[in-house]
Amino acid sequence: MLSRLLLTFTPLVFLIAIPVLLQPHSVTETISGSDHLIIITPHAEPIKYEFEHAFRKYYREEFGRDVALDWRSPGGTSDIVRYINDRFEASFRQCWESNPENGKWSKDIAGAFTNYRLDRPSPDTPPDSLKARKMFLSSEVGIGIDLFFGGGAYDHAKHADKGYAVDAGIQKLHPDWFTDERIPREFSGENLYDRQGRYYGVCLASFGICYNVDRIKSMRESSPPATWHDLGEARFLRQIAIADPTKSGSINKCFEMLIQETMSEAVAKDGPDARSAGWADGLNLIKRIAANSRYITDSAGKVPQDVANGDTAAGMCIDFYGRTEAEWTEMQSGSNRVVYVSPRNGTSVSPDPIQLLRGSQNPQAARAFIEFVLSREGQKLWNFKVGTPGGPIKYALRRTPIRKDMFVPEYQRYLSDAGYDPYQASQGFKYHADWTGPYFGLIRTMIKCIALDPQPELNRAWEEITMAGGPGAVPQAMAEFNRLPFGYAEAAKNSSRLYPGKDWTMLDVIRLRREWTEESRQNYMKAASLAQEGK
Repeated sequence: MLSRLLLTFTPLVFLIAIPVLLQPHSVTETISGSDHLIIITPHAEPIKYEFEHAFRKYYREEFGRDVALDWRSPGGTSDIVRYINDRFEASFRQCWESNPENGKWSKDIAGAFTNYRLDRPSPDTPPDSLKARKMFLSSEVGIGIDLFFGGGAYDHAKHADKGYAVDAGIQKLHPDWFTDERIPREFSGENLYDRQGRYYGVCLASFGICYNVDRIKSMRESSPPATWHDLGEARFLRQIAIADPTKSGSINKCFEMLIQETMSEAVAKDGPDARSAGWADGLNLIKRIAANSRYITDSAGKVPQDVANGDTAAGMCIDFYGRTEAEWTEMQSGSNRVVYVSPRNGTSVSPDPIQLLRGSQNPQAARAFIEFVLSREGQKLWNFKVGTPGGPIKYALRRTPIRKDMFVPEYQRYLSDAGYDPYQASQGFKYHADWTGPYFGLIRTMIKCIALDPQPELNRAWEEITMAGGPGAVPQAMAEFNRLPFGYAEAAKNSSRLYPGKDWTMLDVIRLRREWTEESRQNYMKAASLAQEGK
């Protein structure tokens, strides 16, 4: 009987064990007696590999101990943010319910403990809500993760406001790092770190256009794209690649830069009151770019790859993805087939931060990691060539260091992007945080509702307008194409309606988003019909 059972289950056990046995060994394996650091990140394997190897060496030299790094990557930045939100709510709920005197958990408590507006309560603030907020901020409630490494400044700032992130104390340890000569507090309108130490930018990103030289040459009008406006031209119909901003916080930042540019153009021409027109211009430019797209991808890194393969002529991408693909293509083919350009006056530099999460079980190792990443030794990994003194050992990361003192003459021969200084390159662009910063989440939702979900109708409308002679030939059709669910004056109200509240349920949120999509779909269908009629 036993032998029969063994014969029956042994193949099953073997099949289950195969994935485990074949899983590649990682240096993240726990070392007996070592410290343990858990990091959640959207960063790709090359960044994890290089920083892990360098940090373990640094940690051993500084503290005389080994450290094991446990990387958690549940998806892109948007996925990580949802995960962190869910985990903190579950953890604080457990803390709240552990004391019967707190009363029952409710949706009001769930909304209150992360509500930074309660830090300055009004006389009519419910006592339980205020209690929940104060209790959370004074607690060591954690989620079993020490650091959030990567993602955009918007999400890190939101975490800081909510109370998920705490002061790592690096400014107190190294006040000389946080000066205008090394890491300025602000540049080009962007905050590079939090005054209270709850997040620190560790490298910089800008946004631009990658294009395939051969594909551009084969087009009737063969001038390469140099601005965001170029990507919205009819000559790029079905020639563009873009990523879904609801899946990638970095690509949403790219779209925000585009809107910032059109708002700046409108204000420069007609004064401050023209911001509303600039907002509409930006969203409608995004619609034209989406209408020109061959596809929408979930991965921001896929765009330059497909441009390199010739699947599309051009695409919107993050600088390091574009530069890396251009370098890789040249190495493989010996030709400069892929080119990355920053749009003229169309992008600022944005920080890619790191933050210490509340309730960290390994605060010493976590602070040491932040300290290392911001040190000269850590900063060299971002852009030094492989094999150079202090540089990476396997992968050229092609990211831009945040420290100004990394662009000095003595380092130029080691840099992958020698001659590029982000603090010089972005001086022509001023980011106005109050224009679009509060609506970062609204922008990604708007793009999905007005461009991505109704893309078949959007594509057809734009194609009909193009075939009819372009926007100037069919003004009525273009007016319908440009119609938006609401204007800039209503952005604040609609931004708040994207989240459930006291008198606004998740069902209401879903219904609102569906209304925006359906309204846009009807507009595009009408635009297509008008274009066919030559109107």
